[in-house]
Amino acid sequence: MTAPDDLAAMVLAAGFGKRMRPVTDTRPKPLVAVGGRTMLDRALDRLVAAGIRRAVVNVHYLGDMIVAHLADRHDLAITISDERAAPEPLETGGGIRLALSRLGPTFLVLNSDSLWTEPGPSNIARIITGWDPERMDILLLLAPRESLGYDGRGDYRLASDGRLARREAAGTAPHVYAGVALVKAALFAEAPAGAFSLNVLFDRAERAGRLFGLKLDGDWLHVGTPEALEAAESRLAALP
Repeated sequence: MTAPDDLAAMVLAAGFGKRMRPVTDTRPKPLVAVGGRTMLDRALDRLVAAGIRRAVVNVHYLGDMIVAHLADRHDLAITISDERAAPEPLETGGGIRLALSRLGPTFLVLNSDSLWTEPGPSNIARIITGWDPERMDILLLLAPRESLGYDGRGDYRLASDGRLARREAAGTAPHVYAGVALVKAALFAEAPAGAFSLNVLFDRAERAGRLFGLKLDGDWLHVGTPEALEAAESRLAALP
């Protein structure tokens, strides 16, 4: 499937990557290479494969390195949202709100370190095809809790109609947010001031019965630590 011409992607690349130290002491996490290609380029490759033509990339930690790196990409129009002057990190939600005027009424969100194998059709194209604005405010791509590099308790339970329910505080859930979502910009009208997490909007959409999920087709690689980076390298090297 080809994405609508006006659909833009917000690529989140402003984080500090603290759990990846010492790898991220001298380079931002999005520019860490996995299988010979940076995680940021792999994310942008997924967008191009799905027909996305325009992306906004936010930067903060070692942002000049990301800006210089992106100057070599010409297969989609990239705009930089520079957060380096902010008094504090804006987190995922605040970073998107800063760039909201560049994104349109509905937009894709992609974590720059979201990495997965793709044996079949584009998962980004699948999430675009699965979007139903009459029922949904947010549609999340979900990975199994038993994914490479992930040791948490999961994020969501998925109902038969596609709606999501967040796990109880002391419980577990079978699905993890894989770092890809379609989001309505209108949700940001009542967003908190300053820095905030996208989870605030996810929870609001859930309470309204308008948070939905789609299972990833492929293997999600959660590259959060140097050890997980090594495991992901081995997993990608084993692909045919």
